[in-house]
Amino acid sequence: MLRYLRAALALLTTGTLVWVLNTNHTVQLDSTKDPLALPAFGKFLSPFVGFWRNAEAEGDFAAEQTLRLPGLQQPVTVRFDDHRVPHVFAQNDHDLYLAQGYLTARDRLWQMEFQTHVAAGRISEIVGARAVEYDRFQRRMGLPYGAEKSVQVMLADPTTRTVLEAYTAGVNAYISELSPREYPMEYKLLNYAPEPWQPVKCALLLQLMAYDLSGRSDDLRMSNILGKYGPAVVRDLFPDYPALESPIVPTGTKLDYKPVPVPPVPAAFAAAASDKVPRHEPDPELGSNNFAVAGSRSASGLPILANDPHLQLNLPSIWYQMQLVAPGVNVYGVSIPGAPTIIIGFNQDVAWGVTNVGGDVLDWYQLKFRDARQREYWHDGQWKPVRRVVERIRVQGGADVVDTVLYTHHGPVVYDQDQKPFRDATPIRHALRWTAHEAGNEIMAFYRLNRARQYADYTAALGFYTKPAQNFIFASRQNDVAIWPNGRFPLKWKNQGKFILDGTNPQHDWQGWIPQAQNPHALNPARGFVSSANQFPAGPEYPYYLGWEFATSERGRRINERLGRMRAATPDSLRLLQNDNLNLNAQLMLPRLLALVPPQQLSPAQRRAYEELRQWNCYYDAQAVGASIFDLWYTQLVQRLWDDDFERKDMRYPARDRTNQLLLRQDTSRWIDDRRTPERETLPQLALESLRFATDSLTRKFGPLGPKWAWANQKSTDIMHLARLAGFGHMDVDCGGGAAIVNATSERNGPSWRMVVALGPQPRAYGVFPGGQSGNPGSRYYDDLLETWRVGQLNELIYLTSAEQAHPRVGAAWQLTR
Repeated sequence: MLRYLRAALALLTTGTLVWVLNTNHTVQLDSTKDPLALPAFGKFLSPFVGFWRNAEAEGDFAAEQTLRLPGLQQPVTVRFDDHRVPHVFAQNDHDLYLAQGYLTARDRLWQMEFQTHVAAGRISEIVGARAVEYDRFQRRMGLPYGAEKSVQVMLADPTTRTVLEAYTAGVNAYISELSPREYPMEYKLLNYAPEPWQPVKCALLLQLMAYDLSGRSDDLRMSNILGKYGPAVVRDLFPDYPALESPIVPTGTKLDYKPVPVPPVPAAFAAAASDKVPRHEPDPELGSNNFAVAGSRSASGLPILANDPHLQLNLPSIWYQMQLVAPGVNVYGVSIPGAPTIIIGFNQDVAWGVTNVGGDVLDWYQLKFRDARQREYWHDGQWKPVRRVVERIRVQGGADVVDTVLYTHHGPVVYDQDQKPFRDATPIRHALRWTAHEAGNEIMAFYRLNRARQYADYTAALGFYTKPAQNFIFASRQNDVAIWPNGRFPLKWKNQGKFILDGTNPQHDWQGWIPQAQNPHALNPARGFVSSANQFPAGPEYPYYLGWEFATSERGRRINERLGRMRAATPDSLRLLQNDNLNLNAQLMLPRLLALVPPQQLSPAQRRAYEELRQWNCYYDAQAVGASIFDLWYTQLVQRLWDDDFERKDMRYPARDRTNQLLLRQDTSRWIDDRRTPERETLPQLALESLRFATDSLTRKFGPLGPKWAWANQKSTDIMHLARLAGFGHMDVDCGGGAAIVNATSERNGPSWRMVVALGPQPRAYGVFPGGQSGNPGSRYYDDLLETWRVGQLNELIYLTSAEQAHPRVGAAWQLTR
């Protein structure tokens, strides 16, 4: 009997081990962080298909070779530098973009395809049923719908058709070379295979960027606040953006156009309360900086431009570096893996970069259906038909899920969290109107920017750009500096979209578009520089409504303050500005908070924290202890101030500007009292309790006050694998910065690409991103740039003028032939 028991136990143990090693799992290491995926380690360790098959030794990369690439029209030369950046020399556009697709796929195929699955709502095909709700949401938000419309426009233009089809052919040429043993590691761990690339996938990647940068809205939350507290409270606590300090286009810039009429404001509409706030929303802290000094402020007498887009920090990196050379173009910069052209970069004559505008280009409309069948909705005095689209979601290891999405002339009726059937005869739902659903040809915009020679070329290129709205900064060898908050902006009446709109009233529809030539813009302002940091795009003289709330002004003010003091600036001057860690919010609020707290009421440990803050310089440097204390103290105070009034998920807090105004000047405000307690709280009491909480929390986490309280430890910046695969990212990166600081490195977001370009007879450029060129975790080029990025340095970007040009950092040379 014992023998059989041992045999059964051995079989059970073996079976369990086989299951564990060949099944993907998730683990929550810390309740404050995203869960990690544990890959199927049996596949990972397999000597036949596992990690060792993908590991890359230094000698594995050929210094010279000739590759046959089907579809090429003429030979292409590719030089590689010491960071594995390809410098591509082609003899025509078709071959240039075919080579770009092929080379990008060699390094980033899994990332390219995974992100298109995310945008298309197809993650369930990879990870199974746990992603069904996410996929349903992506489809109901209309990302694939917008991509299909845009790719039709792109393919209708002969130029962008060539670009897209050649790029697609290059990606597919690489896929066709792969055997399952050679698949990127993630395919093996997640147990699926690459599929043929299609032009629509390029459009899907741009849709994903549009979602990240413009897919967040507060219309539903604001309508709930309006319904609960009334218009007087909304005007007081949620005013139209109050801080017009340092707008992107300088105040007083004269209009060079005659504005078109703005639609009249219709009668007020009271939306029904809704708890159907989207479950998945982009991080509100995503943003960016860009700035350029004119020759009058530079040592060279010619402009210098800098850009650092703030996005989620992932591995493989969001960006891919390339130089693309063909007749009429020699451009260097970064692309989005899976999309052709260079998105941020420079050529011999110009440089450009982007930051997010954050305008209100997404609105919700309350609908009235005729009955529970949802076949018709009421609009403009008549019942109109609903278009019904059946979405089939394939699920790995399970049955397909079918979802019917309703479309009105506003747009799709978006995902409802509970998915419960309607219980009354005239159900209320909300349709989505969003510029991401508009057809556009962003590929043409970047194609032309890559070839721009002067300001007129730059403005012509921007005319093709639709979404997401971006602040395009520009500098040229002609000594021009300029900035355009650019994209397709709806022509709205003031505050249209601050609350849910009436889907039955045609006056609430979008009434056309702001003419692109009348988007805010500035060319060679008298101050000698241009800049943006996601703040309000223009001063009060701008005639159109772009939104009621933008990023707080601290980054923009700090950038302009430092640029205004620059004389004889060099590229390093702008690099140092990109790494600036001064927190203007702390500089403003710390004296007030310290004054609110009586030190004699603190314990000895709390008193030491108080004294640390009195000596702190308000810089969020990596080793700053004061930053950890203040950040937790201020955050806790804001939470205690607003939680009793706006803590529900279907509401939101007032903006920081308004919160600070209350903390600085409204000691007796009724909002200070916590309505959930019988006693009446005071501001000094809340400040004291919040400081005690911060000090006690840090003591529990790190022990007594000391070096372990460093801001880098408290912030804990994580650069995670795109699919959250454990071990393929870098946790707790030791760096400073934070949200609303010029160096906007927070827990999960930060400068995804830092670039500085000095224009001249030959451009001198510097850049880095937190990762590496390769998407292969088994390659040293997966993360070889991370340390340079962490310490705030930049690498020289090698700009070759010919395929034969000698350079000590450029060694490998490949020939691509038919």
